[in-house]
Amino acid sequence: MRVIKYLFFPVAALFIFSSCSKFSKVMKSKDYEYKLRMADQYYVKKKYRYAQQLYEDLFPVFKGSNKFEDIHYNFAYCAYYLKDYISAENLFKSFLEYFPNSAKAEEVDYMHAFCFYKQSPRPELDQTNTIKAMGQMQTFINTHPGSERNKEAQEIINQCYNKMIVKDYKSAELYYNLGQYKAAAIAFSTLLDSYPDAANADEFKLWVVKSYFKYADMSIPGKQNERFEQVVEEAQDFQDRFPESKLLKEAERYLTLSQNNIKTISQ
Repeated sequence: MRVIKYLFFPVAALFIFSSCSKFSKVMKSKDYEYKLRMADQYYVKKKYRYAQQLYEDLFPVFKGSNKFEDIHYNFAYCAYYLKDYISAENLFKSFLEYFPNSAKAEEVDYMHAFCFYKQSPRPELDQTNTIKAMGQMQTFINTHPGSERNKEAQEIINQCYNKMIVKDYKSAELYYNLGQYKAAAIAFSTLLDSYPDAANADEFKLWVVKSYFKYADMSIPGKQNERFEQVVEEAQDFQDRFPESKLLKEAERYLTLSQNNIKTISQ
């Protein structure tokens, strides 16, 4: 086994050196048709780094020719497969500018939007690309109403929408966990206003009720009455908006507690 192990590394190193040496010769070649054939071969073999370098070198050479469309298309996908989504997004966009009537235009238009989705980060981070992905996917649906990709585009919009909800929810929850209850109540109210059709909208509203209750409960005596009245108002709004909610009983518990506190304060 040791002999095999020791033999493997020199052979592997020789293979890598040979591959690099061959590619170097291709790159130095002035036979552009040959370079293009090699770029296409590397692309088919999924050696995207090699293909990308050759396509980039050939880009100005074949610009304006009947081969430029395929070169541009493959060049964009090289960036995409190498996970360079910023470059891929720009290349897909420029492809559409050069070839708006291409048979590949619909696919490329989708990939342009998809690159923004691939750049969408975790919910707690800046969601600029998530918002762009939603906008680009909606534009794709509007531009290609009969496309088979529209179902997937809508699913991506929904995923991005839910990610935005999670981000804003975590921000509001952080206020609550830090004991900043008024800020939490406002943040959850804003969350509900921004996403009124969210599946857990009733949960957002309950957090508003709970936050205002905590805020009132910790207030100085002179401020408690008006702040418990705010809780009553929010809890009653919960009753009106979510009469079938499983969380209704908990909202009504805060309503009862607040009404009792108001009676106690008034005595």
